[in-house]
Amino acid sequence: MKKEWFSAAEIAAEKLGGMPESERGVGLVALREGWGTTERSRRREGRKGGGFEYHYTVLGEPARTELVARYAVPLIGVAEAPAPAPSKRFAALPEHRQKRALERARAVARVEAIQQALGWRKRTEAIMAVCREMKISRTTLYSWIEACYGVALEERAEVLAGMGSGGARWWAPIDEEAWDFIRGDYLRPARPSFESCWRRLKETAAEKRWQVPAPRTVRRKIEAIPLPLRVLAREGADAARRFFPAQERDRRSFHALEAVNADGHRWDVFVRWEDRTVSRPVMVTFQDLYSDCVLAWRINRTESRELVRLAFGDVLEYGIPEHCFLDNGHAFASKWLTGGMPNRYRFKVRPEEPLGLMTALGVQVHWTTPYAGQSKPIERAFGDFARDIARHPAFEGAWCGNDPLAKPENYGSRAIPIETFRRVVGEEIQRHNAREGRRTAVCEGRKSFLQAFEESYRTAPVRKAAAEYRRLCLLAAEQVTARKVDGSIHLMGNRYWHEQLIGQRGKKVTVRFDPMNLLRELVVYRPNGAFLCVAELLEAAGFADVEAARKHAAARNAWMNATRAQLAAERKMSAAEVAAMLPRIEAPEKPEAKVIRPIFAQAVPKAAEIPDFDEKLRRGRRILKEMESGE
Repeated sequence: MKKEWFSAAEIAAEKLGGMPESERGVGLVALREGWGTTERSRRREGRKGGGFEYHYTVLGEPARTELVARYAVPLIGVAEAPAPAPSKRFAALPEHRQKRALERARAVARVEAIQQALGWRKRTEAIMAVCREMKISRTTLYSWIEACYGVALEERAEVLAGMGSGGARWWAPIDEEAWDFIRGDYLRPARPSFESCWRRLKETAAEKRWQVPAPRTVRRKIEAIPLPLRVLAREGADAARRFFPAQERDRRSFHALEAVNADGHRWDVFVRWEDRTVSRPVMVTFQDLYSDCVLAWRINRTESRELVRLAFGDVLEYGIPEHCFLDNGHAFASKWLTGGMPNRYRFKVRPEEPLGLMTALGVQVHWTTPYAGQSKPIERAFGDFARDIARHPAFEGAWCGNDPLAKPENYGSRAIPIETFRRVVGEEIQRHNAREGRRTAVCEGRKSFLQAFEESYRTAPVRKAAAEYRRLCLLAAEQVTARKVDGSIHLMGNRYWHEQLIGQRGKKVTVRFDPMNLLRELVVYRPNGAFLCVAELLEAAGFADVEAARKHAAARNAWMNATRAQLAAERKMSAAEVAAMLPRIEAPEKPEAKVIRPIFAQAVPKAAEIPDFDEKLRRGRRILKEMESGE
């Protein structure tokens, strides 16, 4: 007991069953029953007014039970509320059900505490005291006590939460085949309504004699299926993937220009190009991952490898990034950019292909997940562009909306000249970078993207590329075969030639060129990357163009004269001089035969019998004469 001794006034104040409710009445009962003559009474010491105190055991059975119920000490481990087990089932319950379960567990603990104080045979008195205290029926309390038999104290609340109105949900019976039928009908990509699925189930159940509950019961059973499963079946994997939280990556580990990411964006604005055609432009943008600052952008009709190459060339003005996160599209995975990279996953990777721009510069390329904006932070910038720049006042009448159902009233009434569009977009991107108060981890809610980039860029170890190397790297690379006849190179309908190509006839060479200006020269390299020459463009002339033929002949004659001069410089000695310097060789002496085989006499034909004897004789004499004259 928390308290065992009570005065007459305190007993009266408790208003116990069968006891007076006044101090005088309690004193008369004590006098009549002789409480002061037993060991269960004592004088009040140290208290003003004196008087007697009585042990609670002098009271009658009903009054004593009530007093024990109020002052009984709970069992060890049962405090004001027994702690439930940390299970997902209990934590998923509403707060009011958790509170009700804790009150039930506390009632059972109170019954056990009163029994311990009064004696374990006083179970009925303990139950009656708790029922009066909590104002519940004995049947209810008995059911709670029975449910807690053999259950640990910390698990009682979870067990009691499943009883009564707060218990597990009861479903009306439904045949298994009927349940499979409506699940197969409802959980499909066509996303049919529940009402249509229920009508089909009802018609089929009447024919199959299935037991089917009310439609609201079936609807609740459908809604009890976990939401991710329903979304996966009806809306697809992309919609279900949104329930899993996106990865949050801290970019403060980078420094300025250490890592960039890039992607293409089609504007929701109609522009008029130089040839008077109208379409929506595409922009390829590179963004610094550390600061979110937009570093470079290029605008053209379509997303192409040339556009990506030129935009990356603008990034090289700041320096060479160490990492680049790209979308695995045809424009970004082009061999002009990532040639020689084994994990390009686009086109065929050949050992002899030329190194791409990023590969040659030592940039480590990371391919992002297609159609996943969470893996490309630049998608957030594109959202700002679509909201702020595409609806700029200068583009009024040219904005077409970001959705077919969101067309403005003045749709297609105007097209912006491409020069104006590029100028306005450039100015607005600069404002985007300079806007202060950015709430990123790097900007800390006070700096702009540009300030964060410049602050880190001043102290960052950035690799720089020489101006000449940047110019060469911005040229597209292609591997071609020099013609077997003259070593000329044929590329995109044009011919290029240099005298150094003669030694490469029929061999593979790597050429770098500007695809935006094919009238420029080609820079030719050997397959191992060694520089060979700069080949000039050979223009095709008209069939009857005499002037072009004259110029071509003059160029050929000049080349021939130069070649003869080089040959003369190389050949210091004529063939006659070489022959004269050769050592003379004397005719060797005829050896004598050591073994002689005799020749027996044979019939020798006469001259008259030899055909054409005179002619052969004259020919022999003439040859002999020529040999003697040395001709």
